[in-house]
Amino acid sequence: MKNPGMSDLEAGPGQILQRFTEDESLNLANHWIAVYAKNCRGLNLRAFLWHTFSAGAYPCVCEGEAERLYAQQIAPEFIVLSNDRRSAVRTDARPTKCNLADYLVFPTSLAWTMAFTHESGWLGPYFAKHPNYDALIRQDHERCHAVQRREQEIQRAKREGWI
Repeated sequence: MKNPGMSDLEAGPGQILQRFTEDESLNLANHWIAVYAKNCRGLNLRAFLWHTFSAGAYPCVCEGEAERLYAQQIAPEFIVLSNDRRSAVRTDARPTKCNLADYLVFPTSLAWTMAFTHESGWLGPYFAKHPNYDALIRQDHERCHAVQRREQEIQRAKREGWI
C-alpha cells in the first residue's frame, strides 16, 4: 500500500468528519504513545507504532480475538491514524476498511485501540484497552446514547414540521 498524504487517507464506512493536519496528526500520535507505548524505549516505534504490541510491551490480544473485540466497539467518533503519524481522520463509524497497510483506529477517548499491520495474520492485528477502559467506555456509551437521542429529536422535529 502507498503512504498517502493527509488528503489521501480514506477509511470507511461512514463519513470523514475531519481531516487532521500533519501537526495535529503528530499530536494525536503523541497522545496515543503516552497511553499505549510510553515505556517502549529500545523498540523501533519510528518504523511501526504497533511494535509496542508485537514486542509485548503493552498487553493486547491479536488476530481473530482482536478482530472480534474490535467489531464489538461503539463510540461516537473514531480516529484513524497513519503509522507514519503524518495523517489522520475522524469518522462517524467504526472503520472496517482503510487504504493504508499500517494504521491505528481508536475512539477520541483512547479507551481502546486497534493496530492494523501489513503483517496481518502473522503479526497483528492487535487490540488493546486503556488502563481506564471501563470508565472511558462508559463515557463513550453515554455520548453515543446522547447522539442517538439528539438524532431522534431532530427526526421528530422534522416530522412535526418544526424544522
